[in-house]
Amino acid sequence: MYKFSLRLVVALTILASVSLSATAQSVAFDVTRMDDSVEACDNFFQYANGNWIKKTEIPAAYARWGSFNILAENNTNALKEILDANAKKTAAGSNEQLIGDYFAACMDEAAIEKAGAAPLDPYFKSIDKIKDAKDLQRQIAAMHNAGIPALFNFGAGADAKNSSLNIANVNQGGLSLPNRDFYTKDDAKSAETRAKFVEHLTNMFKLLGDDADKAAMNAKTVMAIQTRLANASKTQVELRDPQKRYNKKTTVELAAITPNFSWADYMKARNVPSVTDLNVGQPDFFAEVNKMLADVPVADWKTYLRWMTINSGASLLSKAFVDENFNFYSKYLTGTKEQQPRWRRCINATDGAVGEALGAEYVKKNFTPAAQKRMGELIDNLFAAYREAIPRLDWMSPETQQKALAKLNTYQRKIGFNQNPRGFAGLKLGRESYFQNARNVAQFNIARNLKDVGRPVDRTRWGMTPPTVNAYYNASFNEIVFPAGILQPPFFNQNADDAINYGAIGAVIGHEITHGFDDGGSQYDAEGNLKMWWTPEDRKKFEERADCVINQFGGYQIQEGLNINGKLTLGENIADLGGLAMAYAAYQKSLEGKTKPANIDGFTPEQRFFLGYAQIWAAKSTEAFERQQVLTDSHSNARYRVNGPLSNSPQFAEAFGCKTGDKMVRAVSCKIW
Repeated sequence: MYKFSLRLVVALTILASVSLSATAQSVAFDVTRMDDSVEACDNFFQYANGNWIKKTEIPAAYARWGSFNILAENNTNALKEILDANAKKTAAGSNEQLIGDYFAACMDEAAIEKAGAAPLDPYFKSIDKIKDAKDLQRQIAAMHNAGIPALFNFGAGADAKNSSLNIANVNQGGLSLPNRDFYTKDDAKSAETRAKFVEHLTNMFKLLGDDADKAAMNAKTVMAIQTRLANASKTQVELRDPQKRYNKKTTVELAAITPNFSWADYMKARNVPSVTDLNVGQPDFFAEVNKMLADVPVADWKTYLRWMTINSGASLLSKAFVDENFNFYSKYLTGTKEQQPRWRRCINATDGAVGEALGAEYVKKNFTPAAQKRMGELIDNLFAAYREAIPRLDWMSPETQQKALAKLNTYQRKIGFNQNPRGFAGLKLGRESYFQNARNVAQFNIARNLKDVGRPVDRTRWGMTPPTVNAYYNASFNEIVFPAGILQPPFFNQNADDAINYGAIGAVIGHEITHGFDDGGSQYDAEGNLKMWWTPEDRKKFEERADCVINQFGGYQIQEGLNINGKLTLGENIADLGGLAMAYAAYQKSLEGKTKPANIDGFTPEQRFFLGYAQIWAAKSTEAFERQQVLTDSHSNARYRVNGPLSNSPQFAEAFGCKTGDKMVRAVSCKIW
């Protein structure tokens, strides 16, 4: 879920997509995946997954391949059956019609090729009419209404300090490379990436009909504008701090920051309900935007807006545009060798566009009441482990412990799918134009979002679709969410022994609970408000322990000269550490009063717990993907999501007989929860 909004939403992982072929896991833990030439106490990731890694090739259409992708592959196959069937139905206004029309239009390559870049013509004509600053502002508003990003981001979201009410939020934006560092870093690879980006810009302008010189000049113009925006933008690490993202201002105060931009005209054009105040995520960014509106020529802005229009629509157009877009954003940036087949891309697009409708069909066949009940029991047990752990923290005062427990006791949970769907009443889709369908969905969602400004927050909403192989914590809602898509092997297996399930989905549950107590989530109180509920002394102790985690993960080298960013990944690493510890405690508690389970495959229950955890992170990535992940992703490399937390765990060391001096036993362990 990677847009920065006012609320803090953190997902289990960032999943690129699915794969060409996969085999569903049929056993709780497959010992043939292991590499017994490696000692468990030396490199547990390799020990648990090494043979699988040796034998597995990353499919050419993907930059990363692992447990998440394999499960997503199986879900995609299930979605294909649904979409193939519904593409033949025409019941107007039904979920079946919506998903069928969207998928069918996406699959109509002949119509898409015939249209070429023509769907963009109305936007280009509107841009061509810009004569002055007022026209420019009008065009930016029109593009935002159409779902085309330009200059900044604007939308409704929960007020971080009054989580029951939605307010308007305005945030930095306007870039086309992944983040500001791609424009500002001065190493050789970053310089190469910028050169490749300029080449990509030039190629896209050529596809629109510009001659070589004009295309090159336009590319240079876009790069200059975006570089200036990047230099004014906050870094990924800075954006992780919710206090720094919260700058509530009146519309008068915002107007004082940007006297060259009329927010009254903008919000009128966007049909935003009347507002007197809003959150300005990055005031310094908008101060620079104000300067740019005065000193960047109108002709240059027109070139920039023309680029933002083509870039936002490239994947919806004919093959030439799709290929050029793929060559830069996937082939170069992530090392993906070839595109997914059309039908896979269209399934992903349909899920992204009308996923609630598609998910409603998915859960009918792929999610059972028994799975929902069992997940509820596991979540209960993880909460119980947390309730016992918090009072035992020797570094936290009773005062802060009581507030931590109060927050824990107000957590909400969502399992499987949204049982209060909003529906798509009023959304018009057809089979004539894939591009127009995508624009209609964007406009529908944008208009619906803006209507939320000034309204009470609806806590029934979901941030992921049911088939998604992921999970998340939402700080403003103080909730944990587990879509049906992840509640399958290897994460959740109804037929597996408890040790495997607690190590896999149990650690996922614990991970999401812990996000409410990581460096960012811990700044939100029991009601989901951004409010410091810690004593100053306890917060200082927390941050000292967080520094241990920063230093540990910042010391892991992914490639020569490229280490994990310990500050960027801090929240996810804390969640992994806490989630694993709580899942183990919950598993041990579940054994109380019972006969200890027998060994399976020669492993004790405790050992199987850690093997269950390690197998969900089995993954291989291209070098380009690894670099992209370090620069953009708040999640650590899969290898260190295993070895990092386990090397801090005395329970792991005991289970496998690891001793001081072994690589999987840290001399100074990091522990928070």
